[in-house]
Amino acid sequence: MASFEIVGGNKLKGELVPQGAKNEALQILCAVLLTPEKVTISNIPNIRDVNKLIDLLRDLGVKVNQLAEDTYEFTADGVDLEHLHSEEYKKKGAGLRGSIMVVGPMLGRFGKGYIPQPGGDKIGRRRLDTHFIGFQKLGAKFEYNAEAQFYKVEASNLLGCYMLLDEASVTGTANIVMAAVLAKGRTTIYNAACEPYLQQLCKMLNRMGANISGIGSNMLIIDGVEYLGGTEHRCLPDMIEIGSFIGLAAMTKSEITIKNVSYPDLGIIPTIFKKLGIQMELRGDDLYIPSQEHYEIESFIDGSILTISDAPWPGFTPDLLSIILVVASQAKGSVLIHQKMFESRLFFVDKLIDMGAKIILCDPHRATVIGMDHQMSLRGIQMTSPDIRAGVSLLIAALSADGKSLIHNIEQIDRGYQNIDTRLNAIGANIKRL
Repeated sequence: MASFEIVGGNKLKGELVPQGAKNEALQILCAVLLTPEKVTISNIPNIRDVNKLIDLLRDLGVKVNQLAEDTYEFTADGVDLEHLHSEEYKKKGAGLRGSIMVVGPMLGRFGKGYIPQPGGDKIGRRRLDTHFIGFQKLGAKFEYNAEAQFYKVEASNLLGCYMLLDEASVTGTANIVMAAVLAKGRTTIYNAACEPYLQQLCKMLNRMGANISGIGSNMLIIDGVEYLGGTEHRCLPDMIEIGSFIGLAAMTKSEITIKNVSYPDLGIIPTIFKKLGIQMELRGDDLYIPSQEHYEIESFIDGSILTISDAPWPGFTPDLLSIILVVASQAKGSVLIHQKMFESRLFFVDKLIDMGAKIILCDPHRATVIGMDHQMSLRGIQMTSPDIRAGVSLLIAALSADGKSLIHNIEQIDRGYQNIDTRLNAIGANIKRL
């Protein structure tokens, strides 16, 4: 198990280029299974979860050709369906949350999709019902082996239908869309996820020959086609990493320019950081964060304490609430953080409290943060990263803290952030990988 040793207290200065979007890449990579033709994808982040999925595709018989550091060609003209029964597939599929999204394209193109219970972050229940209920409505037969923790869906042919999703699941919507594009007839998905990464997937599928309308709304209408062809696609910059860098700049009083952020796709993210008093300036498509000695949390109009909560897009993404919580610890004022979508994501606050932050964990979903206005610095401690986003939040806290910190289990951070230590060290951080 690797660790980061961080010496905090340095002001950083320079430019950071966000990596390609992790959550988009996981969807887009699965979509290559829908066609025997060549699909070229660029701006793929070099991170653990994405590399595991590429490895899984390669094992399934997809020809993978790396053209550049961030660009790959995929040709799924020789998919090995027998590999779905292998122990190796069960083991690798279980080690990756994103593996669930191979089921939709496999079901749509080959009439069968199998997957073991997928792994991923330990942030509470992340049920898969939405995926499989959607497949069943398209006419698939669902089977779950509880002892082996193995899911199967099979269908001789899929038929379009109307469905109202029980939750606006991003991966669930993506999975159902990838099955429905090759189904017969029209599929209407209401309460569909509509975040930018899902929009990217739908636009890519349309370039491949799919017929999807309503992109960007919560109602997708898909008229099935018989065949999809090859295409080229470029992933968006990672909005979660961009938000992490905004928080990093504020916590360390640093002057940072985040390059090529695709600002229209950031939604409400910049607005939420501005509510914490963080200044930023859009320069072309670059986001400039000036060095700030202080930033003050807004109150609601009636003077009551600000509440920041997560919600499905276009609401505030749950992946950035951990960052918001850390940043608020050094703001002037107080804020209530309400994590509605996952019940175990705030448990890392005990580490921040050990570092000297003033936080009251009200229950598994809510934490009140009393900001210290940089009057008292956090102190370096030894800690363990519980998940990707909490891990980076702790890294940001450690970079702002007095003294030395040690973060264990940084494999969690590597799952979502590409060479984060190297990139931050280049602008003045002091992070050593042990």
